[in-house]
Amino acid sequence: MNKVQEKVNVLEHIISVKGNLPNKQKQLCNYILENHQDIGLLTVKELAENANVGTTTVLRLVKTLGYNSFFELKKEFYEIQIDYSDRFENVQRSFDNDDQDNDYKTLSNVWQEGVRLLDQTFNPQLVENFKEAMDLIADAERINLLGLRPFKAVAIYLELLIEEFRSNTRQLSYDSESMFDRILQFKENEVMIIFGFTPYTQRTIDAAEVAYKRGVPIVLITDHLSCPIATFSNVILKVEPWEKYFTVMPIIALVEAIVVGLGKRNSKTSIQQIRNLVETLNEKKIIVD
Repeated sequence: MNKVQEKVNVLEHIISVKGNLPNKQKQLCNYILENHQDIGLLTVKELAENANVGTTTVLRLVKTLGYNSFFELKKEFYEIQIDYSDRFENVQRSFDNDDQDNDYKTLSNVWQEGVRLLDQTFNPQLVENFKEAMDLIADAERINLLGLRPFKAVAIYLELLIEEFRSNTRQLSYDSESMFDRILQFKENEVMIIFGFTPYTQRTIDAAEVAYKRGVPIVLITDHLSCPIATFSNVILKVEPWEKYFTVMPIIALVEAIVVGLGKRNSKTSIQQIRNLVETLNEKKIIVD
C-alpha cells in the first residue's frame, strides 16, 4: 500500500475514489460503505455474492485501493471495527406484551429506538471527524447551512442556536432556487454544513457540487457513507440510520454538540453575548425568569 493511502482512513479512501470507478466496482464500494462493520468476517466469495458482483470485481477493487491482498484490506476494517450489538434487545422484546397500552408501547418503542441510534452513532470515527469539523466551522468567517425537506427544520434550529452568540451564519434552506445565487458568492474562508439524508434531493447534491468547485469546505451530516455528497465533502459526520421509526434524535445531538463546541472555542465572547441577549429579553419582557 502506498504512503499516501496509509494516511487516509480506508472508508475515506473508498469515498474519494469510487466516483471514477467502473459501475460494478462502484456498486461494490457502496456495499462496503454500508456494511463495513461486517467486511472483516467475509471471504472474497461471500463479499462478491452479498454485493451482487463477481469475485474478479472484488480483487480488482482491492488492487485499485492499493492493497496487495483481500486479507490486507480486511485488516484495515478490523482497526475501525465498532460494536454494533443492540443493547436494548431485551427492552424491545418486552414491548411485544399484549397487555400493555398501545400508546405506551408507541412512546417506549420510539424512545428506545432514539437511544439505540444515539448509542450506535457515538463511535471513535465520529469523535475524530467531529474535531476536524469543529476546526473548519470555528475558523470560518461565515457558516452556510443547508437542509431540505424535513431536515430544513434541523438546519434552522442550528442557525437559531448559533445566532445567539455569533452572527456569521447564512441559511440556504428557505429558498432552494435562489441558493445557487448565494453559493456562487461564497468565498474560500467560508464553510458549508449540509444535512444529506436518504432519500437525497437532487438540489442538495447540486448545491454541494457547486460549493465544492468553488473550493468551499463542506461538512456533511448524513446517515450513509455512500451518500453522493460525500465525494464533495471535507468531513463526514455519520449518524446511524433509523430502522423502525423516523427520528432526528442523533442529528439533534450532533447539532447541539456543534453549538456547544463553537461556544467553547470562544467562550468569553460567547458567554457575554448570551448574557447581553438574556438581559435585553428580560428588559423588554419578551421572556420571564
